[in-house]
Amino acid sequence: MEFIFAGIGMIFIGILYLIPILWILFSSKVTGGEKLAWLLAVIFVSWVAWIFFLLLAPLNDARIRQ
Repeated sequence: MEFIFAGIGMIFIGILYLIPILWILFSSKVTGGEKLAWLLAVIFVSWVAWIFFLLLAPLNDARIRQ
């Protein structure tokens, strides 16, 4: 019985870990190299980088330059 609860817990943790990765992967806010940089940041820094993504992306906004 403990094995089942441990398995469910691991699945839950895995889903929580994948949420920021999938969010950035399917986001239309960034493209190309910037998307790759955000993905790498989320993989290595996790939730902190995802919060920065939500607040700061895109870093190179073409609308600002016009």
